[in-house]
Amino acid sequence: MLPPLKPACERIVDEKGVPVGLDSTLIIVEMPSTDAGQEIDELRDQLRHHEHLYYVLDQPEITDAEYDALMRRLQGLEAEHPELITPDSPTQRVGGKPREGFVKVPHSSPMLSLDNALNEEEMREFDRRVRDLLRGEPFEYVAELKLDGLSMAVQFRKGQFAQAVTRGDGLVGEDVTENARTIRSMPLNVKTDLRALEARGEVIMPRKSFDKLNAEREQQQLSLFANPRNAAAGALRALDPNVTAARQLEYFAYFLLAEGRFYYTSHWDSLEALKAMGFKVNPYRKRCSGLDDLLEFYRHWETKRESLPYEIDGVVVKVDSVRQQQSLGWTAKAPRWAIAFKFAAHQAETSIEDIQVNVGRTGALTPVAFLKPVSIGGVTVARASLHNEDEIGRLSVEIGDRVLVERSGDVIPKVVRVVSQGSERRPFRMPKNCPVCGGEIVREEGEAASRCINTNCPARLQQSILHFAARGVMDIDGMGDVLVEQLVTRGMVKSVADIYKLDVPQLLQLERMGQKSADKIIKNIDRSRNQPLPRVLNGLGIPFVGERTAQILAESFGSLDVIKDADEEALQQAEEVGPKVSQSIRLFFHEHHNRDLVERLRKAGLTFEHAVSKKSGGPLTGKTFVLTGTLPNLAREDAKARIESAGGKVAGSVSKKTDYVVAGADAGSKLDKANSLGIPVLSEPELLEMLK
Repeated sequence: MLPPLKPACERIVDEKGVPVGLDSTLIIVEMPSTDAGQEIDELRDQLRHHEHLYYVLDQPEITDAEYDALMRRLQGLEAEHPELITPDSPTQRVGGKPREGFVKVPHSSPMLSLDNALNEEEMREFDRRVRDLLRGEPFEYVAELKLDGLSMAVQFRKGQFAQAVTRGDGLVGEDVTENARTIRSMPLNVKTDLRALEARGEVIMPRKSFDKLNAEREQQQLSLFANPRNAAAGALRALDPNVTAARQLEYFAYFLLAEGRFYYTSHWDSLEALKAMGFKVNPYRKRCSGLDDLLEFYRHWETKRESLPYEIDGVVVKVDSVRQQQSLGWTAKAPRWAIAFKFAAHQAETSIEDIQVNVGRTGALTPVAFLKPVSIGGVTVARASLHNEDEIGRLSVEIGDRVLVERSGDVIPKVVRVVSQGSERRPFRMPKNCPVCGGEIVREEGEAASRCINTNCPARLQQSILHFAARGVMDIDGMGDVLVEQLVTRGMVKSVADIYKLDVPQLLQLERMGQKSADKIIKNIDRSRNQPLPRVLNGLGIPFVGERTAQILAESFGSLDVIKDADEEALQQAEEVGPKVSQSIRLFFHEHHNRDLVERLRKAGLTFEHAVSKKSGGPLTGKTFVLTGTLPNLAREDAKARIESAGGKVAGSVSKKTDYVVAGADAGSKLDKANSLGIPVLSEPELLEMLK
């Protein structure tokens, strides 16, 4: 039994020992006792030790009840002495308030993806390229298991956990600091003398946690997650950190940067340093002296992958020496010194019992084969995607056929080929109307997918709202995945236009919604009524009409009503609007549900008119440019804006109509095509000179 804590007091006296204060009154100042501070420190050390044993090393020494008792004692002491609470205390992992969205954060250096080797031949080709580039210099590989999760960078300052950022697009990610703090295998402080440290790694959901989560969702009649990777991504981006904590994620570190640069001379040494600092580093890794050694490691884990408590989909191969990595360098998308050697897909034979249509969030109709259940790679598979009508035709598959089904990592199982035709086989026919809303089904020329074009179709409503509210579209901050899912599930929003009927009392009925957040969301919804016509057009979700095309349409026609009623020939008079886009616009406004949506948005007070500006001439008027590679000073969007403001046009691909190609570092196939066609190639200084 621990002794009760006694508050300390201190008497304030002068240099002669006489009490100071009004009328020589004693001033009593409560101070945390030395015993309390010492016990708090000891409890934190004990809890960190046992967290590391349990969550990182999988070697617990005490029971859950004993751990909970230590945690409760620490929580009690910190409640009595809040001035002693520190950000890295084990009690501070959970408890952050729900947020309204995620802040975008640039990475300290790009988090590039890896190229893939899909078979042994491609792996041998990678090995040959490395040897050629290193010109016979001896080297070693490091082979690591490729965890099937999502990448995250974690910053530590003076050893203290400071910030966590998702990979995002590789240049900019989302700040998920409070959520990452809840991951028990993530240290909140590390033993290091480095002022700034960055660990990059993979966030995963173990199979056991995934199965438990889906079982709970099934009981609650909620949609199930397709795989642990998707579940982990959803958990890490949950608006409430308590949701993340409940999902029991894990974090494996695999890369180390110190003060923004490589610190160790080899990748292997970096992994060992991360392990010594207290990070969870995958133990199944190997230094390989050559390709044969590497292939042996790969084949071993290809057969053992199902024995692991988490999903893997291959082996990551990296040249060990950092000096040699830098010598090999990078392409625009991936390092030349690393590759993901993917496992082959699992396959099995079974029969198709039925084919039904699933309507996705974008309105695409996907035929789904209902299979006689079969075990593939330890997972029971009862459904497989047939993708579209063209794929069904290519496979010549019908209901009743015996087929070969493939499952690869987190990819939805698919039918590979027909093994034998059924004795009573029946052909599949795509429905003429949406099976969910009865809306019109359209398959546009040149497109493989058939689509329901009713924006308010319940099957695609959630995605339609998220697109409408997104930054750069109607910019309704706070309308994120969790909120929109609740609004749609509860029937509070049955159309995009219904968001303009929401009020604060309705929002306050939702989970984890406070007064301040509700007020802010309604204010943002009201503000969006003033967004210009190009954003409204973009928000409608017309296929092939994005930000640029919406701007062109608004500039060309000046009114949503004119665009809505224009025929294809008239629409094609607008710059960059060809037959495919004009047909898509006409089909969209032909659907009566979409015309009804337009009228409801009109009544909500959205902007339907646009002032058409008269374009003045400029030094680049009539000239078409294509941008490729990385320019030394100008961002691509900046270069594009300058060209267009000078009267020029920026195209996405090189053709005979291209006047100039502006090329920067790591220019690729566009530069090659420009050279083959004899199109002038400009550097950034030459472009700036033309802009004068």
